[in-house]
Amino acid sequence: MEKTDILSLELSEIESILSEMGEKKFRAKQIFQWLHVRKVFDFDEMTDISVQLRERLKKIFCVNGLFVQKKLESHIDNTVKYLYRLCDGNFVETVLMEYNYGYSICISTQVGCKMGCRFCASAIAGFIRNLTPAEMLLQIYETEKNSGVKISSVVLMGIGEPLDNYENVLKFLKLVSDKNGNNLSLRHISLSTCGIVPKIYELAELKFGLTLSVSLHSSDNSGRSEIMPVNRAFGIPELLEACKYYIDRTGRRITFEYAVMDGVNSSEKDAEKLAGLLRGMNCHVNVIPINKVRERNYRTEKSGAVKFAQYLVRKGINATVRRTLGSDIEAACGQLRRDSGLYIKQ
Repeated sequence: MEKTDILSLELSEIESILSEMGEKKFRAKQIFQWLHVRKVFDFDEMTDISVQLRERLKKIFCVNGLFVQKKLESHIDNTVKYLYRLCDGNFVETVLMEYNYGYSICISTQVGCKMGCRFCASAIAGFIRNLTPAEMLLQIYETEKNSGVKISSVVLMGIGEPLDNYENVLKFLKLVSDKNGNNLSLRHISLSTCGIVPKIYELAELKFGLTLSVSLHSSDNSGRSEIMPVNRAFGIPELLEACKYYIDRTGRRITFEYAVMDGVNSSEKDAEKLAGLLRGMNCHVNVIPINKVRERNYRTEKSGAVKFAQYLVRKGINATVRRTLGSDIEAACGQLRRDSGLYIKQ
């Protein structure tokens, strides 16, 4: 019988299974806290549970671990990048970042990506599979163990499109924020999407309180379709309507990500057009000097990103230039996995 990864199960699901086994309901909470508070994944170490129950648990449950394949530490800003090996031999990337307010982690939600954004290293190797809720959680838990720090915020902005793995991401959000477990406020979580419009509407209805970051990267449909194929399915007008709906339903400000690429979307005219699109919206524009990707010709001078943001501010749009972290450790999403040659598992 194939075992179930217990780390992907919500407390109510564990309660239901234990009830069918004839066990008391409170045992589920004990197990859940071992997993999500103490971060203990070996049933033999759950010492307030009887030996008999532990043996029964081992027969039906497992925790599929993550293993550090490679770890790069920045000498510039203490950013740490992990290449994690999954149980099936595939690999994902995770980045630990230090800020004045604490530690933030950027996690992956898929092995590879289907979206095909032209400037992104993650898309080059193609899509292999979705990550499970447990595999997303383990990026946080194992990074905390390895680094010895407590993570206070999470960004779903690593390899993959979170809204393309919608059900697993929703379950991850419920697990990581469960008050009986890790208890991380959803207000400290940011989800980045390239703009899968139907899922933005669905997410809005849940009113989770998380920050939605939308990768825009162009102010017109033709330009965005060229660098982001998803725009051919969900154009800018349709995407912005969904964003306005999200703001109205949740009361949360949206962040628009705009990677400035010299000669592609970096002109004053581009900034003026973007300001016209966003004027009146409760939003912030995160202007990004693009990471260099060997297979692509896109480049950005930081001074160009600064000028772009300054122009938006003059036009009344809240905008800042993203702080560049880990520039000496292959910080672009997908670069470490790709450069290691570890992206061909099927």
